[in-house]
Amino acid sequence: MSGNDSTQKTILVALVLCLVCSILVATAAVMLRPAQQANKALDKKTNILAAAGLLNTDVSIEEQFEAVSTRVVDINSGKFSDAVDPAVYDQRKAAKDPALSTKLSAENDLAKIGSQENYALVYIVENQQGIDKVILPIKGYGLWSTLYGFVALEADLNTVAGIGFYEHAETPGLGGEVDNPLWKAKWVGKKIYTDEGESAIHVIKGTVDTSRPEAVHQIDGLSGATLTSRGVDNLVKFWMGEQGFAPFLANLRAGEA
Repeated sequence: MSGNDSTQKTILVALVLCLVCSILVATAAVMLRPAQQANKALDKKTNILAAAGLLNTDVSIEEQFEAVSTRVVDINSGKFSDAVDPAVYDQRKAAKDPALSTKLSAENDLAKIGSQENYALVYIVENQQGIDKVILPIKGYGLWSTLYGFVALEADLNTVAGIGFYEHAETPGLGGEVDNPLWKAKWVGKKIYTDEGESAIHVIKGTVDTSRPEAVHQIDGLSGATLTSRGVDNLVKFWMGEQGFAPFLANLRAGEA
């Protein structure tokens, strides 16, 4: 057998192996996709429950989430909408779709998200008296990354029930302290709005002086993570403001959502 024949066979075997491996990898990816999507959905539900302070490790996530209603809100009108199906709507993809989003000017883009989806998924927990909690999606740029999370409000639609971020790439030990339960606990009980309805929530630099009246709206900044703290401050202000969920919350409070 000539050297050329041997080389050709080696190349052929390598090509066949590459083809077989590619098919196996593609098949595995397709087979794993449903499980990955299910895990992603379960993780999202877990974070929603955790942000609202409703997570119970002794009960399955799916069972707990039966108490949560998922609704679509038209951010522009501040009212519930049937324009998209909440079961399949992907808010993150919508923000990148010109047909489903609005490009923000630098002046109006406090959260530094570039464009804002026109519809948002909100999560409502009710009891015998009516609304118990409302959980809202929030996102915005920190120091190194976009932070994605949820903020939960009590029945008065003003008092923070909890906050949590489920995705970010902030510096571990510094900006990554947004995941610290002790810091997240500092948000609980804080008021988003003043008595006049103005957004006043604020992540300050340093420690809150609890003797001052404005302390009810303030949260300690993250030590050594000024830019991440500022990013969280900006994104919460954006989503709780007029460009975010303030019109919806006002309508919901008035029974007109």
